[in-house]
Amino acid sequence: MAEGKTFEYAVRDRSGKLVKGRIEAVNQAAVANRLKTMGLAPLTIDEVNTGGLRKEISIPGFSDKISLKDMAIMARQLATMINAGLSLLRALTILAEQTESKALAKVLAQVRSDVETGVAFSAGLAKHPRVFPPLMVNMVRAGEVGGFLDQVLLSVATNFESEVKLRGKIKSAMTYPVVVFVIAILAVVGMLLFIVPVFAGMFASLGGQLPLPTQILVTMSGFLKVGAIPLLIVVVLISVWWGRHKNDRAVRERLDPIKLKVPVFGNLFRKIAVARFTRNFGTMIHAGVPILQALDIVGETSGNIVVERAAKSVQDSVRTGQSLSAPLSHHPVFPPMVVQMMAVGEDTGALDTMLEKIAEFYDQEVEATSEQLTALIEPLMIVVLGSIIGSMIIALYMPIFSIFNLIN
Repeated sequence: MAEGKTFEYAVRDRSGKLVKGRIEAVNQAAVANRLKTMGLAPLTIDEVNTGGLRKEISIPGFSDKISLKDMAIMARQLATMINAGLSLLRALTILAEQTESKALAKVLAQVRSDVETGVAFSAGLAKHPRVFPPLMVNMVRAGEVGGFLDQVLLSVATNFESEVKLRGKIKSAMTYPVVVFVIAILAVVGMLLFIVPVFAGMFASLGGQLPLPTQILVTMSGFLKVGAIPLLIVVVLISVWWGRHKNDRAVRERLDPIKLKVPVFGNLFRKIAVARFTRNFGTMIHAGVPILQALDIVGETSGNIVVERAAKSVQDSVRTGQSLSAPLSHHPVFPPMVVQMMAVGEDTGALDTMLEKIAEFYDQEVEATSEQLTALIEPLMIVVLGSIIGSMIIALYMPIFSIFNLIN
């Protein structure tokens, strides 16, 4: 198979408007044929030299990052263009050219090429599982079958935007304690490496027995001076391992249940998981995705293995023809209010509407809990940081009280 090349083109569309873009193909003739099948009149087709000095430099983990915000904007713009009467191919071409994310633009160009060759839009999205989540792929597939793709894409955009907002609330709640914790560690390490040795040398020249707190500090300082580099290496290795394996099934099986039981933050994590589950479940049902298929997906997208297990039990219950909400009552992660509201929605045939109301309620709960935690943690962390630094200073100055006795 011949290697694909990149070509820049300028064409006139049916309205006579000049359109420019890039496309991958074997040669210029293939580009011209493809553009003509799209109803475009080629003006210029030039091969792009992607080698040598013109080759873009990409930094792994940065340039190839596609944020959820980019996905939300893309879904809303695509829905708007399709609703306005543009063809899917034309809309994908425009999105690939105007999106700010180069990585997303490249993926959209590949999806457009697949759609152009007769592949279904949902199948083209499914070829990129690291970019387009199963929730979006299955909703788009339901929209294609039902003929309401623009409405589905609007639902996807709204879902992504809600998730972006939810993540912002989580970050706002976690940023302050994490920053203070890092500052506390740096302050303690700095004192142990640079301040304690000065006092230790002074105490040694005076002789005498050091108080126990001071001796502990001197011992920690000596250990850190010898083991600082090995300790740093261990921290880096643990960070790398965590980055690669934090989403592994075995790791999540152990950590996710603990997250829900953590003091102070456990209640917040539970509300976040419930908000995600109900919002994704309601969005998929509203889009026409079969319940069993939706349950299989929303459990994975909830972000917690405990909720995923609950979704599996509900799936088994529905498969045997039983109630949808009854199995949730056996899982403490779902409050009674959620179970009762889902039962009412199931009985009245408005489950998607009820799930949307539950998600809205818990989004507000997450915001309120985040604000309460921030207000509680700020003075608490200041007290903790002050206690740590103050205790170290007191331990350092305790021997000074007996210096005059040693001199005499």
